[in-house]
Amino acid sequence: MFRAMKQTSKVALCGILSALSLLLMVMTIVPVATYALPAMAGAVLIPVVMEAGVKWGWLSYAAVGLLSFLVAPDPEAKVLFLTFFGYYPVLKCLLERMKKRWAEWLIKLILFNGSMAGSYWLTIFVFHLPSDFQLFGVSLPLIFLLIGNVVFVIYDLALTNVLTAYWYRLHPRLSRIFRH
Repeated sequence: MFRAMKQTSKVALCGILSALSLLLMVMTIVPVATYALPAMAGAVLIPVVMEAGVKWGWLSYAAVGLLSFLVAPDPEAKVLFLTFFGYYPVLKCLLERMKKRWAEWLIKLILFNGSMAGSYWLTIFVFHLPSDFQLFGVSLPLIFLLIGNVVFVIYDLALTNVLTAYWYRLHPRLSRIFRH
Protein backbone atom coordinates (compact mmCIF):
# COMPACT_ATOMS: atom_id res chain seq x y z
CA MET A 1 0.00 0.00 0.00
CA PHE A 2 2.63 2.61 0.97
CA ARG A 3 5.98 0.94 0.31
CA ALA A 4 6.96 2.69 -2.91
CA MET A 5 6.71 6.27 -1.67
CA LYS A 6 10.07 8.02 -1.28
CA GLN A 7 11.09 9.50 2.07
CA THR A 8 11.01 13.06 0.73
CA SER A 9 7.53 12.49 -0.66
CA LYS A 10 6.35 11.24 2.71
CA VAL A 11 7.74 14.34 4.43
CA ALA A 12 6.09 16.60 1.84
CA LEU A 13 2.71 14.86 2.07
CA CYS A 14 2.78 14.83 5.88
CA GLY A 15 3.80 18.48 6.00
CA ILE A 16 1.03 19.61 3.66
CA LEU A 17 -1.72 17.61 5.37
CA SER A 18 -0.48 18.46 8.86
CA ALA A 19 -0.56 22.15 7.94
CA LEU A 20 -4.14 21.78 6.68
CA SER A 21 -5.10 19.92 9.84
CA LEU A 22 -3.54 22.65 11.99
CA LEU A 23 -5.37 25.33 9.98
CA LEU A 24 -8.66 23.62 10.81
CA MET A 25 -7.71 23.60 14.49
CA VAL A 26 -6.87 27.31 14.39
CA MET A 27 -10.30 27.95 12.86
CA THR A 28 -11.89 26.76 16.13
CA ILE A 29 -12.04 30.43 17.01
CA VAL A 30 -15.60 30.08 15.65
CA PRO A 31 -17.56 28.79 18.69
CA VAL A 32 -19.84 26.49 16.69
CA ALA A 33 -16.80 24.62 15.36
CA THR A 34 -15.67 23.18 18.71
CA TYR A 35 -16.70 19.63 17.80
CA ALA A 36 -16.74 19.56 14.00
CA LEU A 37 -13.32 21.03 13.26
CA PRO A 38 -11.27 18.67 15.46
CA ALA A 39 -13.08 15.76 13.77
CA MET A 40 -12.29 17.21 10.34
CA ALA A 41 -8.69 17.96 11.36
CA GLY A 42 -8.21 14.31 12.27
CA ALA A 43 -9.86 13.11 9.05
CA VAL A 44 -7.41 15.20 7.03
CA LEU A 45 -4.65 12.91 8.31
CA ILE A 46 -6.21 9.81 6.71
CA PRO A 47 -4.14 10.09 3.49
CA VAL A 48 -0.98 10.23 5.59
CA VAL A 49 -1.76 6.80 7.01
CA MET A 50 -2.88 5.38 3.69
CA GLU A 51 0.04 6.72 1.64
CA ALA A 52 2.96 6.93 4.08
CA GLY A 53 2.01 4.44 6.80
CA VAL A 54 0.95 4.24 10.42
CA LYS A 55 4.25 5.60 11.79
CA TRP A 56 3.88 8.75 9.72
CA GLY A 57 0.26 9.04 10.82
CA TRP A 58 1.36 9.04 14.48
CA LEU A 59 4.09 11.60 13.74
CA SER A 60 1.61 13.88 11.98
CA TYR A 61 -0.86 13.53 14.84
CA ALA A 62 1.87 14.42 17.35
CA ALA A 63 2.99 17.45 15.35
CA VAL A 64 -0.52 18.80 14.84
CA GLY A 65 -1.45 18.00 18.44
CA LEU A 66 1.54 19.89 19.84
CA LEU A 67 1.08 22.89 17.57
CA SER A 68 -2.68 22.91 18.19
CA PHE A 69 -2.06 22.93 21.90
CA LEU A 70 0.10 26.03 21.42
CA VAL A 71 -1.93 28.01 18.86
CA ALA A 72 -5.54 26.78 18.66
CA PRO A 73 -7.88 29.18 20.45
CA ASP A 74 -10.57 26.81 21.77
CA PRO A 75 -9.40 24.72 24.77
CA GLU A 76 -12.22 22.20 24.41
CA ALA A 77 -11.40 21.65 20.73
CA LYS A 78 -7.74 21.12 21.65
CA VAL A 79 -8.70 18.49 24.19
CA LEU A 80 -11.01 16.71 21.74
CA PHE A 81 -8.30 16.60 19.09
CA LEU A 82 -5.62 15.41 21.50
CA THR A 83 -7.73 12.81 23.29
CA PHE A 84 -9.61 11.32 20.35
CA PHE A 85 -10.13 12.91 16.95
CA GLY A 86 -6.45 13.41 16.16
CA TYR A 87 -5.36 9.81 16.54
CA TYR A 88 -8.62 8.00 15.78
CA PRO A 89 -8.08 7.87 11.99
CA VAL A 90 -4.72 6.15 12.59
CA LEU A 91 -6.27 3.63 14.97
CA LYS A 92 -9.25 3.14 12.68
CA CYS A 93 -6.94 1.93 9.93
CA LEU A 94 -5.42 -0.58 12.37
CA LEU A 95 -8.68 -1.70 13.98
CA GLU A 96 -10.36 -2.38 10.66
CA ARG A 97 -7.80 -5.07 9.92
CA MET A 98 -9.44 -7.20 12.61
CA LYS A 99 -11.34 -10.27 11.42
CA LYS A 100 -14.21 -10.02 13.92
CA ARG A 101 -16.40 -6.98 13.28
CA TRP A 102 -18.08 -7.19 16.72
CA ALA A 103 -14.69 -7.03 18.46
CA GLU A 104 -13.63 -4.11 16.25
CA TRP A 105 -16.79 -2.17 17.15
CA LEU A 106 -16.50 -3.06 20.83
CA ILE A 107 -12.95 -1.69 20.93
CA LYS A 108 -13.98 1.42 18.99
CA LEU A 109 -16.86 2.15 21.39
CA ILE A 110 -14.72 1.53 24.48
CA LEU A 111 -12.04 3.81 23.03
CA PHE A 112 -14.59 6.52 22.22
CA ASN A 113 -16.27 6.42 25.63
CA GLY A 114 -12.96 6.33 27.50
CA SER A 115 -11.64 9.23 25.43
CA MET A 116 -14.76 11.29 26.00
CA ALA A 117 -14.60 10.63 29.76
CA GLY A 118 -10.96 11.73 29.68
CA SER A 119 -11.87 14.80 27.63
CA TYR A 120 -14.58 15.72 30.13
CA TRP A 121 -12.16 15.33 33.03
CA LEU A 122 -9.47 17.43 31.30
CA THR A 123 -11.83 20.26 30.40
CA ILE A 124 -13.11 20.48 33.97
CA PHE A 125 -10.04 19.87 36.09
CA VAL A 126 -7.20 21.08 33.86
CA PHE A 127 -8.81 23.88 31.86
CA HIS A 128 -11.32 24.77 34.61
CA LEU A 129 -14.28 25.04 32.27
CA PRO A 130 -17.75 24.93 33.87
CA SER A 131 -18.86 21.54 35.17
CA ASP A 132 -22.37 22.36 36.31
CA PHE A 133 -24.26 20.71 33.45
CA GLN A 134 -27.79 19.94 34.62
CA LEU A 135 -31.15 20.73 33.13
CA PHE A 136 -34.30 19.99 35.14
CA GLY A 137 -32.25 17.67 37.37
CA VAL A 138 -30.95 15.62 34.45
CA SER A 139 -27.18 15.23 34.07
CA LEU A 140 -26.40 16.59 30.62
CA PRO A 141 -22.93 14.97 30.30
CA LEU A 142 -24.58 11.53 30.36
CA ILE A 143 -27.12 12.61 27.75
CA PHE A 144 -24.30 14.10 25.64
CA LEU A 145 -22.36 10.83 25.95
CA LEU A 146 -25.35 8.78 24.79
CA ILE A 147 -25.94 11.09 21.84
CA GLY A 148 -22.18 11.15 21.26
CA ASN A 149 -22.16 7.38 20.80
CA VAL A 150 -24.75 7.64 18.04
CA VAL A 151 -22.83 10.49 16.41
CA PHE A 152 -19.58 8.51 16.75
CA VAL A 153 -21.04 5.54 14.86
CA ILE A 154 -22.18 7.92 12.10
CA TYR A 155 -18.72 9.57 12.13
CA ASP A 156 -16.99 6.19 11.86
CA LEU A 157 -19.19 5.11 8.95
CA ALA A 158 -18.61 8.48 7.25
CA LEU A 159 -14.84 8.05 7.70
CA THR A 160 -15.12 4.63 6.07
CA ASN A 161 -16.83 6.27 3.09
CA VAL A 162 -14.14 8.97 2.99
CA LEU A 163 -11.42 6.28 3.09
CA THR A 164 -13.06 4.39 0.24
CA ALA A 165 -13.60 7.51 -1.86
CA TYR A 166 -10.05 8.63 -1.21
CA TRP A 167 -8.59 5.26 -2.19
CA TYR A 168 -10.44 5.05 -5.49
CA ARG A 169 -10.45 8.71 -6.55
CA LEU A 170 -7.46 10.54 -5.05
CA HIS A 171 -4.95 7.77 -4.36
CA PRO A 172 -4.20 7.10 -8.04
CA ARG A 173 -3.52 10.81 -8.62
CA LEU A 174 -1.43 11.28 -5.48
CA SER A 175 0.58 8.15 -6.15
CA ARG A 176 1.55 9.52 -9.58
CA ILE A 177 2.57 12.86 -8.05
CA PHE A 178 4.56 11.57 -5.09
CA ARG A 179 6.25 8.54 -6.61
CA HIS A 180 8.05 10.31 -9.47
